[in-house]
Amino acid sequence: MTAETTTVDVPLRWLDDAAPDLAAGGVTCGVPLPAGAVRDAGDLAVHDGDGAPVPAQTWPLALWPDGSVKWAGVALGNGEPAEGYRVVRGPAAAAAVRVTVTAVDGGYAVDTGAGTTVVADSGPEFIRSMRVGGNEVATGGRLVSSRQDHPEPDVHGRVHATGHVTGCAVEQDGPLRAVLRVEGVHRDDTGRAWLPFTVRLVFAAGAPTFKLVHSFVFDGDPERDFLSSLGVEFTVPLRAAWQDRHVRIAGAEGGFLREAVRGLTGMRRDPGAAVREAQMDGRATPPADTWERGVGDLSRWIPAWDDYSLRQLSANGYTLHKRTAPDRPWIDVAQGTRADGLAYVGDTGGGLAVGLNGFWQSHPTGIDVRGAAGDAATLATWLWSPESAPMDLRFYHDGLGQETYADQLDALEITYEDYEPGFGTAHGIGRTHELTVTPFAATPPVEELARITRATVTRPQLTPTPEALQGMLGDWDLPDRTDPHRAALEDRVSFLLDFYVGQVEQRSWYGFWNYGDVMHAYDTDRHTWRYDVGGYAWDNSELSPDLWLWTSFLRTGRADVYRLAERMTRHTGDVDVYHAGPWQGLGTRHNVQHWGCSAKQLRISTPAYRRPHYFLTGDEHTRDLMLELRDSDTTFLAVDPTRKVRRDAATYRPERRALAVGLGTDWSALAATWLADWELTGNERSRDRLLGTMRDIGALPKGFFTGEALYDLDTGRFDTDRDRVSVSHLSAVFGLVEVCSELVGLIDAGQLEAPGFKEAWLQYCRLYLATPEQQTAELGAPLSGIHLEQAHSRLAAYAANRLGDDALADLAWDAYYSGGEFMGEAAFIAVRVLPPEVLAPVEEARTLWTNDAAQCSLATIQNLALIGHRLKGPQA
Repeated sequence: MTAETTTVDVPLRWLDDAAPDLAAGGVTCGVPLPAGAVRDAGDLAVHDGDGAPVPAQTWPLALWPDGSVKWAGVALGNGEPAEGYRVVRGPAAAAAVRVTVTAVDGGYAVDTGAGTTVVADSGPEFIRSMRVGGNEVATGGRLVSSRQDHPEPDVHGRVHATGHVTGCAVEQDGPLRAVLRVEGVHRDDTGRAWLPFTVRLVFAAGAPTFKLVHSFVFDGDPERDFLSSLGVEFTVPLRAAWQDRHVRIAGAEGGFLREAVRGLTGMRRDPGAAVREAQMDGRATPPADTWERGVGDLSRWIPAWDDYSLRQLSANGYTLHKRTAPDRPWIDVAQGTRADGLAYVGDTGGGLAVGLNGFWQSHPTGIDVRGAAGDAATLATWLWSPESAPMDLRFYHDGLGQETYADQLDALEITYEDYEPGFGTAHGIGRTHELTVTPFAATPPVEELARITRATVTRPQLTPTPEALQGMLGDWDLPDRTDPHRAALEDRVSFLLDFYVGQVEQRSWYGFWNYGDVMHAYDTDRHTWRYDVGGYAWDNSELSPDLWLWTSFLRTGRADVYRLAERMTRHTGDVDVYHAGPWQGLGTRHNVQHWGCSAKQLRISTPAYRRPHYFLTGDEHTRDLMLELRDSDTTFLAVDPTRKVRRDAATYRPERRALAVGLGTDWSALAATWLADWELTGNERSRDRLLGTMRDIGALPKGFFTGEALYDLDTGRFDTDRDRVSVSHLSAVFGLVEVCSELVGLIDAGQLEAPGFKEAWLQYCRLYLATPEQQTAELGAPLSGIHLEQAHSRLAAYAANRLGDDALADLAWDAYYSGGEFMGEAAFIAVRVLPPEVLAPVEEARTLWTNDAAQCSLATIQNLALIGHRLKGPQA
C-alpha cells in the first residue's frame, strides 16, 4: 500500500462520553496516524457520526522519522457538537465561517465571524479592543500585578506593575483556528522589568468565546520579592442608564448573582412586571415614564452599586460583596463554597464575560467589577488575590546547619530531604492558567452565561478512542476481565486510580502552586500524607506518576484520570521545572516545597511526561515546555546530579568534553528531549544526538550496565571505551522503559538505524532480575544494588515478549508478585478514619506510597500487555 491508499479512520469521542451543550471557543485534539500513512495533514477530513463532512482544520503535531505525519492536530470551529466524529482521508468540508488574522497598525485584528479582537504587538495592553456587531464592547486587556518587600499584608507598601508587550507572533491563522502568542514582562512604578509572561489567544471560527492561556515565570528574589497580586483586567465601556447595566457573577454549582447597577426589584413601589422582568433578563427596560406607581421619578433615590468583589481565598469558601463607591463600606452579598470563576459586566449595548478554569482549585483567586456606575467598568480576574497574604516563596527552614555534603547526607537519613544551601530557590519556576473571554453585543440571558461557565469549569475535549490509540505511547493493551487473574489485576489498577482521584479532594491538594501534584509518602500515625517531612511531601514526578496516569487514560478513556493527568502535566511542567536562572531546564526532586530539594535533575523535566498531553491536545504551551529543553545537555556543566554520592566526588569536575551522564535517569530524559524536538521541529542536531548516543550505548562493552558514560557536549557523543559495571535501581523508573520501547520499535520498523542499541536494551532487561550466575556469565560479576523488583518485572516482561522466552516471562510474574518497595495487600484496601483522630473523614491505604502506586500500575499494565499469556496468579 502507498500512503495515498492506506486507510485512515480514527474515531473521536467526547471525553465525558456525551456531546457538551457548548464547546466554547471550538475544540482541538490530536490524532495518531500509522507511519507512512499520511504525508500531508491537509489530506485529512472530519466526518460526524452520520458520515457527513464537518469543517475542520488539520496540521502536523509530530512526524515519524520517514517524514510522514505521526500525530495530527484537528480543530473544529463553533457549532452544534455532534455525538462523535471520525478523522478520515479525504477533502475537508468547506467552512461557512472562517477566522481571519489581518496585520494592522500596532498588532493584528482577528475576526472570527462572531466578533473582532485587536491584539497588540507592543505596549501596556495585550488586547486593544473587542468589537461585536460594530460596537466596541471591551478595551484595554492588560496584565496587572503588585509586589512588596516583606511577607506581611501591606496594601500601602505595594509596588504596582503592568504587563508590557514586547512582541506578538501569529502561530496559526485559520481557517477554523487562529493562535496568537504575545510575550512581555511586567514593568512597575520603579521602572523594574520582571515576571516574564506569555499569553496565547486561541480563536475559533464562528465562536464569540476565545481562550486565553497565561503563563509566567517568577524571576524575582524570594527573600525580598513578595508577589501580592496577579491578574487580568479589561475595560468595558458602559453607555446605558444604570438600570440597564448588568452584573453577573457565578457562584457555586452553576448558580449566579443577577443584578443591575441600579436595581428596580424589591422596592417599596413596584415599577411593574415588564420592568422587573426586563431588568432580570438583561434586556432594556421600558421608558421610565411608563413605569408604574411613579417609580420612574422616584428611582433617582435608588443607589447605584459601583463595585462588586468576589474572593476565593481557600478551596472551600468564597465571599461576595458590593459597594456604592470607593469611599463607602462593602456590603455583604453572599458566602458560598466553590465559585465557578466567571463574571460578566455590560449593558444593552455590549459587555464582557471572563472565566477562569480551576478557579477555586487554584486559590487564592478573585473577581472584581469596578466603576460600573461610571463611563467604563473594569473587569478583573485575579490569579492571585490582592486580599490574600502576599506570595511567600522563601525556603521553609534555615538550613539547620547543613553546610557540608556529609551533613546533608546525614540529614537525608532522617527527613529524606536533600538539602544544600542556595538550592531551594523558587527563582525560575512558572505557572499557567487558562481563561475564557466572551464579548457580547448585549447582556445575554443568564442561561447562556451558565453554558459558557460549564465549558470553562470543565473544558469539553475530544479524544481518540482507546482502540484508536493502541500501539502509541508505550506497551499497553485494553482492559480485559474475562480471566479471573486478569480481572484481579485490573481491580488493582482501578483501585489505585480511584484512590488518588479521591485523595485530591479529601486531602485538599489544591492551591496556586500545588494544584496538580500528589504527595509522595504516608504517615499512618497521623493519618496524613507527610506534607511536612523533607523529601516525603510533594511527589514532583518521582517514579513517574505522570506516565502512570497518562498510560491509564490511554487504555481506559476515563475522564477523571485524564483531568488528573492533565493537571499534573501542567503543574510538573511549570512549577517543578526551572525556566530561568542557573538551573534552567532542570526539575526539582520531591520536597515540602516543589522547588525545595537540591537535587536538580533532568529526570523531572523530561518531555516523556509532557508528550501524551501535547499529542492528545495540540497544546502550544506544553510544546514550549518540551522545546525549551532542547539544549538541556548543557546543564551538566552547571550542576552534577550525583555530586554528593559519586566515588570520585573529591576530584570530579564537569568537563565539557567528558561530562558524566547516567545512562538511566539522565539519558532517558535527554533521549526523550531529542526525540520530541526532532519529531516536532525536525531539528537535525537533536536527531544526531539521539541516534549518536544510541549507537554509542550499543558500542559500550557493557551497554546500559555501564551505568554512566562520558559525554562530549560539542559532538553529542559518548566515549565508548568505558568498560565497567554499575547499576542503579532508579535508572529505569523515570521513563527509560517507555522511551527505549519506542526507540526499539522505530528500529524494528526500519525508521531508525542504531546498531547494537536494541541488543543493549534487551540485555539490560534480561539480566537485571537474572541470577548472579547469569549476570556473572555475561558481565563478569554479579550485580549489586538490585531493588524495586516489582517495578523491574516489566523489563523482564519486555525481553520475554521480544525473545519469546516463557521462562523469562515467568520470572517477571514472580518478581511482580513479590510486591513493591513498601506496599503490601493493605495498599489495596481503603480504610476510613473519622474524627477526632483526624480533622475530617478520610480514607487511607496504609502501606501505599506513590512510588509504588505508579510503578506497580505501570508494571501491571505492561506485563499484561507483554506476557499476559503466562499470567497464573500469585499462588501459582
